[in-house]
Amino acid sequence: MSSHAGNTAPTLTKQSHSCIRLEKNGRTLVIDPGGFSEGGAALGAEAILVTHEHPDHFDEGRIRAGLEADPEARVWTLRSVAEQLSAAFPGRVHTVGHGDTFSAAGFDIEVHGELHAVIHPDIPRVTNIGFLADGHVFHPGDALTVPGRAVDTLLLPVMAPWNKISEVIDYVREVKPRRAIDIHDALLTDLARPIYDRQIGELGGSDHGRMAPGDSTGL
Repeated sequence: MSSHAGNTAPTLTKQSHSCIRLEKNGRTLVIDPGGFSEGGAALGAEAILVTHEHPDHFDEGRIRAGLEADPEARVWTLRSVAEQLSAAFPGRVHTVGHGDTFSAAGFDIEVHGELHAVIHPDIPRVTNIGFLADGHVFHPGDALTVPGRAVDTLLLPVMAPWNKISEVIDYVREVKPRRAIDIHDALLTDLARPIYDRQIGELGGSDHGRMAPGDSTGL
């Protein structure tokens, strides 16, 4: 487990696609280390949170590597993911759902949401939960879940098979964060990014930005 290096300002570090790292006082929490994120995305994390079972958010190999590297590391996720990990890591995988609260790596976490957004009516919807960290940072997974309280930083699923830009803009308007930072962006080409930046920035009503993998910002 990481040592505690005194009280330091929390930081958010963007990883590829929908994976982010939150760090505070020498402790690290990772959300959604999936198949589009870095191979070592879960390494060094004391807490690993997974929003749903789709492989771009949940990669078993990456999570196993993180759990094997640190015997104190723990996972919090919904049942569909927990069932795939709990036998190999008894007592280290916690199942949570909408309305639950818990503490992980020094962050107070609230769970919001229940279902993945509709991809197509013919495709059954899987379960999906979002995580609100310290009442400030909200990661909705693959849904446009409104947490029902003020949010400082909204991690915005900007481009996915299940959304269009009008829905993304309206989601920012409904949540009303101080700022929105793009996630779920592996499918968005560099050529198209300025279009999304302009339209979300002009119409969303909140500060909008994007971060390259490895970039960090204070919370």
